[in-house]
Amino acid sequence: MLTTEEVKRNGWLIFEAVSGSKAYGLDTATSDIDIRGVFVLPRAMFYSLDYVPQVANETNDIVYYELGRFIELLGKNNPNILELLNTPETCVLYRHPLMDNIRPELFLSKLCQQSFANYAYTQIKKAYGLEKKIVTPMEEERKPVLAFCYVYADGRSVALSQYLQESNYRQEDLGLSVVPHFRDCYNLYYSSHGQYAGILRKEEANDVCLSSISRGEKPVGLLYFNKDGYSIYCKRYKEYQDWIAKRNDARYNTTLQHGKKYDSKNMMHVFRLLLMAKEIAIEGKINVHREDREYLLDIKRGRFEYDELVQKAETLKKELPALYVDSELIDKPDKEEVNKLLIKMREEYYKEQL
Repeated sequence: MLTTEEVKRNGWLIFEAVSGSKAYGLDTATSDIDIRGVFVLPRAMFYSLDYVPQVANETNDIVYYELGRFIELLGKNNPNILELLNTPETCVLYRHPLMDNIRPELFLSKLCQQSFANYAYTQIKKAYGLEKKIVTPMEEERKPVLAFCYVYADGRSVALSQYLQESNYRQEDLGLSVVPHFRDCYNLYYSSHGQYAGILRKEEANDVCLSSISRGEKPVGLLYFNKDGYSIYCKRYKEYQDWIAKRNDARYNTTLQHGKKYDSKNMMHVFRLLLMAKEIAIEGKINVHREDREYLLDIKRGRFEYDELVQKAETLKKELPALYVDSELIDKPDKEEVNKLLIKMREEYYKEQL
């Protein structure tokens, strides 16, 4: 597998820059350093089955895009890629003369209205998705199947745990048989002589088990296993544990400190993207380095309520259609011209390598 180290060591990079908060001018003492770049695969790899569109290091702090992938995303007006192309000179680490062929005006188009706004709204969802995890954290150990079982006996329905306690039974002394036409419902039997398999054969089992029931045995009740509820719970539990493992602790602690229960860094980027989309329509250029630093950092600091920010974002989004109709931007990049550019750049690079 191709790595970022190999790309750099082999001299395939044609562009490298510091991106993210540093490029935006929104970095603080705790900000990470993100590196993005563009590389060209050697001719043999490009023509073979070994084509690699992009590479990243383990933490995703360094990402390099192969020239073809970079141009493809530019053609779609991908916000991250347009920002990379327009990185402030102070953040550029290396720039090959080949990059001078890429003129921003060939790509900047009315597609930005949707690409920037849609990206912004995915950030809104991500920002508020944190609330459920903060307000309703899940237990460290996953609940067992038994926690999703209920017993109907003597005219009332109770949780299995309560039924076992009141009856002085052990789950190992109980047996189950299927009740025809009643989904996830079972006849429940009891014996203190170990003749049944129990409700679970193993503690970590993901389903109840059935026992061999002798003819004439009478059930002591009816057991219902909420299998759908258990499946949904297991999915949520896995998602929560994955989030715990991957979450950015600095961002999580910031959210806890300002107490607004949303990821304020995500919300900051919502407004950065929407404001950039507005500027593109009016000015016809991308302002990567932000002059509105303090306003955006106030959002990150949690100075606003979530609903207030959503309302402001909606207002900004509603302004965009009229601005883009009146803008002098092209409707979309000319695919034929973009393709010619890509071929020209690749041919120039390979000629240089001979």
